Amino acid sequence: MKHASMMKPLLTVLALAACTQYAFAATDSLPPVQHQGDIAFLSGGIGLSESTAIKDAMHRYPLTIEFAGTGHSGNVYLANVPVEIYDLHGHTVLKTTAAGPFLLASLPDGQYRVTARYNGKDESREVQISPSAHVHEFYLWSM
Repeated sequence: MKHASMMKPLLTVLALAACTQYAFAATDSLPPVQHQGDIAFLSGGIGLSESTAIKDAMHRYPLTIEFAGTGHSGNVYLANVPVEIYDLHGHTVLKTTAAGPFLLASLPDGQYRVTARYNGKDESREVQISPSAHVHEFYLWSM
């Protein structure tokens, strides 16, 4: 009986250690945060660990953009997608090339136009960033 009462705290410590190790592993898999002016952003999602880490971080960014292509064999994630984000006055607030199928951006509240290009085809969307909403835009091109 004494042995069983000692096992419970030990199992609790081991479980917490495993969870902590998983949390640090997910954080380590995130691509580096970049800055352009006042905008913080990251992009990537190549491979399972990086994709999982980005999906876990999405809630911390007001804007998530996802890129995919569709063809005869189904949908595939895309990388190297040029992206430009413009404010309401047409000024560029972010110009980058997404390193993977996800781009997460911290934008101030406001209205923006997001333009992405794949295979010579531009897609533009209007997005409204507000404190009470998380915007997730999905761009899908025919391949």
